[in-house]
Amino acid sequence: MGTGTGWGNGDDGVPDGYGPPAYHGNPFAPPGSRPAARPPGPYGPPAPSVPPARWQAPSPVERQLYEAKTRGDWSAYFDVLGRNWLYTAQRRAFLDTHPGEVQFLPHFSPQVGGVCLTVLTEGVLPAPVADPVYASASLSWYADAWDRTDPPWLAVNPGTPSEAYFLTTPEHRARWKHHTAAVIRPGLRLRALHVGGALHGTVAHGLACGALLSVNNGELWNALGYHGRGYRRERTRLQEWWDITTPEEWRDTLERLLSAEMVSPVWEFALRVRRGLALDFGGAVEPDHWRTVAERVVRRNAERAAEPRITPEGVTPGTPADEGEVSAQAAGVRRLIGRIARYEARFRADGLLEEGRFIRTLEAWDYGRASGMARWGLAARFGTLAETEAAVVRAGGAARANYRSWEDFSAAYILGRCLHFDEEEFGDWYENALACHRILTTDPASPWLNIPWK
Repeated sequence: MGTGTGWGNGDDGVPDGYGPPAYHGNPFAPPGSRPAARPPGPYGPPAPSVPPARWQAPSPVERQLYEAKTRGDWSAYFDVLGRNWLYTAQRRAFLDTHPGEVQFLPHFSPQVGGVCLTVLTEGVLPAPVADPVYASASLSWYADAWDRTDPPWLAVNPGTPSEAYFLTTPEHRARWKHHTAAVIRPGLRLRALHVGGALHGTVAHGLACGALLSVNNGELWNALGYHGRGYRRERTRLQEWWDITTPEEWRDTLERLLSAEMVSPVWEFALRVRRGLALDFGGAVEPDHWRTVAERVVRRNAERAAEPRITPEGVTPGTPADEGEVSAQAAGVRRLIGRIARYEARFRADGLLEEGRFIRTLEAWDYGRASGMARWGLAARFGTLAETEAAVVRAGGAARANYRSWEDFSAAYILGRCLHFDEEEFGDWYENALACHRILTTDPASPWLNIPWK
């Protein structure tokens, strides 16, 4: 490392106006720390000496940073920073009361003898607590957001073997922007937390039930202590996609997913009719037969609803159904059966479903989303880590009770996703799900290949 590379900390002194008062006013600064003399050399002291054979990076991101730093390849180090979200601690009350704003909370670092802003990569984030929370942004965003009143140093993953410190002058920040990827962490990637993440057992199984979502979003599939894209972004996601804005709404939605109450009852009705026919006839059920019997059941249910019922209060008159409404329901079920049959045919052609097999229930659509919902609520601070773990374990147990294998679960989940979003277009909603399925059923590091279904 050297000042001529343009990637080091430089030899400039700490500007006037930065020092202990700003540091000691920070509620998130380590207690008991005091200013220290600036260490010799332009880049600060070396990182703690940890033999590579004894240190396992939490994720490939920290490993790549450590390797680039060890080589003295600061351009590669910034390339890694530039293609990953960088997180900084925030006061929760501030984010709640200042929409769209992020606060830089400085601290004094004995490592460089100056005031720093700390950013963390995803693998070294601490377990979520009520406060502080975290905000994420790209390296380019930090370069643009900095002004002359902000700390003169950027601290990356301090206290870990991948740590490094950089000056934040306009010249340095201009170079940061050259290393930010156009798209940060795109989806369709299997990513895991190797330290601090569940890899085996019931928690890992429950998290793996949400792996189709995690791979699709490029998120760490096994991070129970989930931060996602940060507190504010996760709250926005829950509001936009689920209309969830309070802990009570989150808990209600999570319970409904865990109880498989959000999957369409019409979908389940159609599949239940086919299950009964398959048991009765001991083989495959032709779509025309399936449609005919389903329509018959719809009409029979309407007739029963019109019949008088004997209750503790006496004879209760039935409610005759409108013939037009019954006919519309029957036609809708017939169309749905056609859609399911065509999706299953495509699934068999693409290897999602074995020949001769059919999907028995779509409850997987709820259990997989429940695994995701448990973590999203934690990131949004609608729930606690203990609640999240309990929900994840419960989702895994419900999935095991209703399906025979990861492949069986996956096909049902993807059919639910397609019926909900795809409208039989076989577009991105289907293609992305198929790609995730293939990753999870072929990648040697996949939880589906390393965690037994039962």
